[in-house]
Amino acid sequence: MSKKWVLVSDFDGTISDKDFFYYLADRYFDEKMLKPWKEFLAGEKKHFVALAEMFGNLRIKEKELNDFIKTIKLDQSFFKLAEWCKKEGVPVTICSAGNDYYINVLMGKKIESLGIKLVSNRGKYSSKSGLKMIPNEEYFDDNLGVSKVAIVEDWQGKGYNVVYCGDGLPDIKAAAAADKVFAKSMLYDECIKRGIVSEKLTDFAQVQKFMKEKIK
Repeated sequence: MSKKWVLVSDFDGTISDKDFFYYLADRYFDEKMLKPWKEFLAGEKKHFVALAEMFGNLRIKEKELNDFIKTIKLDQSFFKLAEWCKKEGVPVTICSAGNDYYINVLMGKKIESLGIKLVSNRGKYSSKSGLKMIPNEEYFDDNLGVSKVAIVEDWQGKGYNVVYCGDGLPDIKAAAAADKVFAKSMLYDECIKRGIVSEKLTDFAQVQKFMKEKIK
C-alpha cells in the first residue's frame, strides 16, 4: 500500500437522513423565517449567513430543542464503519457546514469513543438569542464557515488518499478534490454534470467494502 486512506464524511443528509435545517423548517419555521434560505438559493446571501439568521430565530427551551434533535434519524451503518476504521487505524473526520451543537447532542459520545474528528462551525444555544453559529477557525471558509475542500487537501498533504461522502452543494469542491467519492442526492447529480467520478451512496456498508479492499 503506497498511501494510507482516510474517511471524510459530511453529516447532514449523509450520516443523518436529512439536514437539521429541514427538520427545523418542518417543525418551527414559517415563511418569514425561511426568507434567508430563499435568498441563499437565489445567490443573494452566503450559506453561513442564511443558516445563522434562521437558527438565530429559534425561541424554544433548550430541553425542547435537545429532545427534538434526538428525533433525527442516523444511518447506523456509519457507526459500524467507524468502529471498523478505529480497529484498522483508519482516521475518520466528520465535516459539517451546519454546527456542532446538534451533532454533539445526537452523537457526541460516540464521536469521542470512536476517535472521530469533528470539523464544523460551532454552535451555542440560548432560548433568548437562538442557536448562534460561530465559524470554524481551523478550516475557515467565507461562504460555508468551514472549508470542506481544505480538510480533504490537508489529509492529502499528509500522504493520505481520501474517501469523501456527501449529499449537497457544499460538498462539491471537496468531492472534486477527493480520491474516491460516494455521493447522495444533489451531490450525485452535480458530480454527473461536472464529470466528477462518484459512486451513488446507499449506505456506509458499501464504503466499508471499498476501504477493506484498499487496505489489504
